[in-house]
Amino acid sequence: MDMRTFKKYNLSIVLLLIIWSCNKSDNSKPEELVNNPIAAILTFPEDNTECNEGVIINDTESRVNFQWNDTEFTDNYTVVLKNLDTDIIFETESTSNSVEIIIERSTSYQWYVISKSESSDVTAKSDLWQFYNAGNGSVYYVPFPADVLAPENGSTISALGNKIFLEWNTDDLDNDLKQYEVFLGTENTATESLGFVNENKFEVNVVSGTEYFWMIKSIDEAGNISNSEVFNFLVN
Repeated sequence: MDMRTFKKYNLSIVLLLIIWSCNKSDNSKPEELVNNPIAAILTFPEDNTECNEGVIINDTESRVNFQWNDTEFTDNYTVVLKNLDTDIIFETESTSNSVEIIIERSTSYQWYVISKSESSDVTAKSDLWQFYNAGNGSVYYVPFPADVLAPENGSTISALGNKIFLEWNTDDLDNDLKQYEVFLGTENTATESLGFVNENKFEVNVVSGTEYFWMIKSIDEAGNISNSEVFNFLVN
């Protein structure tokens, strides 16, 4: 085989490999696009309100229809409901944008919805709402647990002169909040009480490089008490 024939032979092999590679690429299936579910928007029971709607079953229970907006790319929903008096959490499944749940009367609750898809492992969580389920002859309402304002939960902050302000917000249906008890510690139980205040702000001393845990006890004029979650922050 002379040099010219050898070059033509190699060129033919190269062209065949290119054609084979292109045909293989053309025959491959494109990856299937998977859409993740979208977070639901809650509609009822409304946030920080008294729920007077529902079917009364007896003196202690009623059936409430929880509702939210339909979301895209979602096959089913999970309603997560927390009894704020007992801290018991229970879940209810639904394939539509509403579900009826029997709950206790004269009781405060928190709830949110998780959107799920059969084609994706990713889930989406709605905002967290809270409400009071009305009962017979309610005169005083227990304050809702305090929500953190600052420092943001799980955040890392800088302290000015080794001092920071803890800030929070508490909703109360009958607007008779009296005072707050502030707890702060370096363990996640936050058991050390720093005392009582009449406003939703409290200045504390902190040490750089330390993680702190804190919570708020809200107290109204009737002596009703609610405890917040335990929040945490790190001082850099």
